[in-house]
Amino acid sequence: MANFVELWVYLASTPLFGLTATLVVYLLVHAAYLRLGQPPWANPVLWSVVVLAVGLTVTQVPYPTYFSGAQFIHFLLGPAVVALAWPLWLRRRELARRGGALLLAALAGGAAAAGSALALGWAVGLPQDVLLSLAPKSVTAPVAMGVAAKIGGIPALAAVFAVVTGMVGALSAKLLFDRLRIPAAGNGWAMRGFAVGTAAHGIGAARALQVNEDAGAYAALALGLQAILTALLLPLVFRWLG
Repeated sequence: MANFVELWVYLASTPLFGLTATLVVYLLVHAAYLRLGQPPWANPVLWSVVVLAVGLTVTQVPYPTYFSGAQFIHFLLGPAVVALAWPLWLRRRELARRGGALLLAALAGGAAAAGSALALGWAVGLPQDVLLSLAPKSVTAPVAMGVAAKIGGIPALAAVFAVVTGMVGALSAKLLFDRLRIPAAGNGWAMRGFAVGTAAHGIGAARALQVNEDAGAYAALALGLQAILTALLLPLVFRWLG
């Protein structure tokens, strides 16, 4: 037993520990996700986070030690986001025809996402800095952190809200769309994808890509539009209100 503990301590301190642990956990939960028929509640991103968090807590491995290896995956987030432009390029003529409507939808969706979060937070009496950290919850975490810092929120808390929002969106989108009777066919995929990309940014877009190519393309477009519009407009709105 002592030898096993010594081996674990040694492996946990190596740079490749975080990378190996992340890949192994994701492959296992993704295999379970496929075997279960891809239900939303079995989302592999969600369960990878849960398993890794519990594992690091139980084994008392410090997060910086884990991240020293996992940062290699973190680096790939940039190229992965850029790669989302490819399905948009393939549909460039279709998107150009719908450009005005999509921009209006993005503005309305972003306003609803930020406005509803602020209204609910105000209703339950959240402190001012926490309330401002909620406003950019529907954009990807790096953008949410920058916007929160600009308007007086807490960047780290904004990142947490963004990740939780993405998870909730990815888990609940299908149920909500089915209840709203948005068809899973034809233009319905575009509507579903754009809606989930608007509300649940990258995590929602990743889920949409798994389900349908058109949904994934429109989710990627919505993700990009929300990042740009939120970064440009939300600080201006709060400056005007302040």
